[in-house]
Amino acid sequence: MMHENHPVTPMAAVFAPSGTLRASINLGNPVLANLDPQRSQPVGVSVDLATELAKQLGVPLQLVAVKSAGGSVENVEQDKADIGFFAVDPKRAQEIHFTKPYVLIEGFYAVRDDSPITTNEQVDQPGITVAVGKGSAYDLFLTRELKHATIVRIATSPAVVQGFLDQHLTVAAGVKQQLEKDASKAGGLRILDQRFMVIRQAMGVPKAKGDAAATYLSKFVEDMKTSGFVAASLARHHIEGAAVATGDD
Repeated sequence: MMHENHPVTPMAAVFAPSGTLRASINLGNPVLANLDPQRSQPVGVSVDLATELAKQLGVPLQLVAVKSAGGSVENVEQDKADIGFFAVDPKRAQEIHFTKPYVLIEGFYAVRDDSPITTNEQVDQPGITVAVGKGSAYDLFLTRELKHATIVRIATSPAVVQGFLDQHLTVAAGVKQQLEKDASKAGGLRILDQRFMVIRQAMGVPKAKGDAAATYLSKFVEDMKTSGFVAASLARHHIEGAAVATGDD
């Protein structure tokens, strides 16, 4: 489907050499995207941004949906997608150029109601096991930061709380909204009241596409933030606990 109001731009050939912009969408992070139960289509701020970028480039959009951040990164690194939506992380930056962040998301810990743990500092102790989504920003961050606790990697972020319960682990780590949703279903859990990290969500394009693509995407993200597009999208999808990134966040 071509967009009549948006002729194909010269950058379209750089971003979408196949003629269609392929966007990697991570359904494992509910702040970025969810599956619309009515249409079985991904919806969310990342989908809105991908749709708008395709419109501005003047090309049709194809969503390449995955269930984990790790899978989303692989899509872009393996040329199964042209752009993606990721947490900024130095490990991922080897092959992917990141824009400045458009959204900030907070990472929290959850424990059982009867757990003696009440502060983040108590988590990094010998014998403590921490469930994280494999390859997620939390995994990458905690792998660097935790010196004494043991990280247990669960296949995807939405499966973290169930894995934490099934394997009798000490702590579950993840995006606050996901933990709250899963904790309320499971019962008997509480979220610690202090974030252990803030995740900077950005758009990314393979470095192989060159500097012009990186510059174009960076400007696109800044325009989407300053115009109010990102804030309106978060509000429309009822996302709480995520803030529009400002300045040099």
